Amino acid sequence: MAKLPSKWLALAGLISLGASSLFAQDSGPLIDLLVKKGMLNSQEAEELRADLLKDTSAGIISTISGGKSTVGLSISGRLQIQYAGLGTQIDGAAANPVSTEHFFLRRIYLGVKANLGNGWSSTLNYDFAGSTFDQAFISWRQSDALAVDVGFRKVPFGLEEWYTSSGSLKAIERSPATRYFVESNNGRRLGAGSYRTGVFVGGKLDSGIFYNVAATNPERDESAAGVTSAGTNANNNLSYWGNLGYSGKMGEDLIYTLSGSIGVLPDQGGKTLGVGDGLTVYNAFAEFTKGDLDLQLEYFGSDNHHGVSATQNSASSAYSIQPAYKFTDNLEGVVRYTKVDSDGRGVQTSDGIRSAPSGGTMDKLTEWYAGFSYYFRGNDVKWQLGYIYGKSNDTVTGGPAGAKTQGVRSQMQVNF
Repeated sequence: MAKLPSKWLALAGLISLGASSLFAQDSGPLIDLLVKKGMLNSQEAEELRADLLKDTSAGIISTISGGKSTVGLSISGRLQIQYAGLGTQIDGAAANPVSTEHFFLRRIYLGVKANLGNGWSSTLNYDFAGSTFDQAFISWRQSDALAVDVGFRKVPFGLEEWYTSSGSLKAIERSPATRYFVESNNGRRLGAGSYRTGVFVGGKLDSGIFYNVAATNPERDESAAGVTSAGTNANNNLSYWGNLGYSGKMGEDLIYTLSGSIGVLPDQGGKTLGVGDGLTVYNAFAEFTKGDLDLQLEYFGSDNHHGVSATQNSASSAYSIQPAYKFTDNLEGVVRYTKVDSDGRGVQTSDGIRSAPSGGTMDKLTEWYAGFSYYFRGNDVKWQLGYIYGKSNDTVTGGPAGAKTQGVRSQMQVNF
């Protein structure tokens, strides 16, 4: 009788030792014990680990996935727990708004990605903290130079909003410039960029040039009702997005990225949506990394038909400057300055500084942020803490009034 290879005898031994739920458990300690007892050598142990991992993955895919074409399935998640302690003082006011002092779950992401082979995949990500979708699209990837997504995702607009994951923000929250341009239109913010449903095409060439174009619904929405909506006569048209950029290296250790984007949004301008007012938005950003130093520069501009009133257009603009320096492998410091000019449309401290009490509608808003990130397990487990000082000034009617917001924000994050 032919002698069975020792690794398969070891596998039988694992089962006889009571490992009936072997594929759901870590078999490492048992394999190490068999090596110690001389039943396996090191090479056979590694081969057995690989075989068990392969069988386990196949079992999980066949059990969870209902699609016969699924060749890979991955689960991801993100948990962010945040504290905000922010107060606002209004110039000349007899009483100020109640300060924010609260812990809360900022994000609870759970995502699944299925690889269907031949360049096809599908991605679904949901935020249980906000009861909103983060991603839901089908992809076909021909190569690095050409990929097509159909479904719900972010449009190619903005360094912080599109190019940077929420789990990699150095200043915890996105800047007032980003928030004013991309968050939902409330009569002051513009509601451009961010999440849309549509068709997205993009890629990166060997030369370092990258491009992205998209045709999407005009409205920004993350809720289940908004994502599945068939549209109304107020938004039954398309918005168009374009992005062109370049990533390269200069010298031995200077890495840089330059990018410009445009978005054309019919019926999304004005104070009230759906009245035929157009909105065009622009973005340019640059990022430079040299060793432990990183510098991010970003600019936004707009052409908003009837952005102030039925007789007055607006051209809101904003910019941010953010240097960061990694003192050690675990500790990184960051400073950010942001300025928003609404051009008469109006901005409140709460529009740009998340969790801040409102300080009334003004024309301009600035913010300073200074803080650090401590990386326990790289970006997957980190703690962040920062001080915020923001100021709004000049009422939209030209008065000198203003408001100040200051306080701290902290966040603990785990990615998996």
